[in-house]
Amino acid sequence: MAEPQIAQTNTEPDAHIEVRDLTMAYGSFVVQRDLTFTIRREDIFIIMGDSGCGKSTLLRHMIGLMRPAKGRVLYEDKDFWAATPEARKTFMRNFGMSYQSGAMWSSMTLSENIGVPLGEYTDLSASEIREIAKLKLSLVGLSGFEDYYPSEISGGMLKRAGLARAMALDPDILFFDEPSAGLDPLSSRLLDDLILELRDSLGATVVVVTHELASIFTIGNNGVFLDAEKKTMTATGDPKKLRDEATDPKLHAFLTRGEL
Repeated sequence: MAEPQIAQTNTEPDAHIEVRDLTMAYGSFVVQRDLTFTIRREDIFIIMGDSGCGKSTLLRHMIGLMRPAKGRVLYEDKDFWAATPEARKTFMRNFGMSYQSGAMWSSMTLSENIGVPLGEYTDLSASEIREIAKLKLSLVGLSGFEDYYPSEISGGMLKRAGLARAMALDPDILFFDEPSAGLDPLSSRLLDDLILELRDSLGATVVVVTHELASIFTIGNNGVFLDAEKKTMTATGDPKKLRDEATDPKLHAFLTRGEL
């Protein structure tokens, strides 16, 4: 098997997340094998590839929803899946997750949705939780919308509310699953700008599943490409460098879609 193409960088800050020799499978059906890559602190890391390659499955392995068939996921050199259930819960306390659909409770206001993780993981009072929810909504441009229900706001606003909830516990790592899916180009660009602003202001590491080229090149400074046919990764590194230096035809085609 050919070695994955790697876009080289001049510096290598300390690793925040490492995936080592990871195999993902449903029973005997292998989704991806031999995944090995490093995510540096404050990276915006893109998990990319064609539909059905296992991007969201990889995300679920990284956030603790699926156990690998083989391999390790390390957070600052600590093996997530080798840890006790209590230790894994501590890891997950430092994760913020924003789902493709927004995954907001329709019967709750935006403020109440953001308060759910705060109520579960902290001893804050109801008034304190509401104040934090108000702050998080203001950070994503939704000040004044605390008492709106998800059905009362636009799709772009719903995505931003999902980001606010992901930030509720001030996590070290933010995970986004197709954050721009279903948005028009302008709303998608505004969301990309917001992700960059949040990374810079929070100092968080960001992991994003997306197939949107505009987002990949706007926000991503590191990433991995999953090949559905080969069932393994074929490249890792800065998406722009991978585009410019690609020798693998499938990787080149993926990163130059729409070009004349």
